[in-house]
Amino acid sequence: MMTDPIADMLTRMRNALMVGAEKVDIPASRLKLEMAKVLKEEGYIKAYKVIKDRRQGILRVNLKYVDGKSVITGLQRVSRPGRRVYVGSREIPRVMGGMGIAILTTPKGVLSDKACRRQNVGGEILCYVW
Repeated sequence: MMTDPIADMLTRMRNALMVGAEKVDIPASRLKLEMAKVLKEEGYIKAYKVIKDRRQGILRVNLKYVDGKSVITGLQRVSRPGRRVYVGSREIPRVMGGMGIAILTTPKGVLSDKACRRQNVGGEILCYVW
């Protein structure tokens, strides 16, 4: 049994990026789908889609490369099942001096750090992407 499906998603993406894979398949969930949506909006992945199967479905993420190098250079899980990390709208950290993003789950949905500052909302920091 998996205790942290978000960490599993990030690890699968990290492993696929290290071998230069074009796409990666991840067991689907609504939270992972919303995270993929944020990554697409911020330009870190090409596309994503859900493939139906007899269980929960598969989230297929098409990774993005520029001149043979991955757009994503790092993925880090912040809030874990054993240690949740919550921040207010004024305490949202800047990832890599503003070069990366933080993905948060908020009362207004899953948002990037920029969207949270714009909407003046805080929440749980899921991960950093740079």
